[in-house]
Amino acid sequence: MKKFIVTYHAPLDALQESANTSPEEAKKGMEQWYAWAKNCGDKLVDIGQPLMGGLKLNTDGSSIPSDRQVCGYSILQAEDMEDAKKLLKGHPHLNWRNDCEIEVHESMPLPE
Repeated sequence: MKKFIVTYHAPLDALQESANTSPEEAKKGMEQWYAWAKNCGDKLVDIGQPLMGGLKLNTDGSSIPSDRQVCGYSILQAEDMEDAKKLLKGHPHLNWRNDCEIEVHESMPLPE
């Protein structure tokens, strides 16, 4: 099995919108994520967590706010990219808003 890193992307106003949801709305939204996780079974290595405040680090040691709009991650294991894509079909993040995106990257082993 190969490992795949999934990153979730959403514009800042979507994140601000979700920060203002009621606990009941947040719980309902998470129910969709937990249903997706259950569907993945043991192929979901880590459901992940929300991310915020990303920085772009420069070679001179300075940093600026990231403009990549990464708002979370998950880790999957799958036979190949096609299998990973099947696991992400119907993911609740893509159903949140039309401007939300998911990226999936295969984690490559380090050379020995």
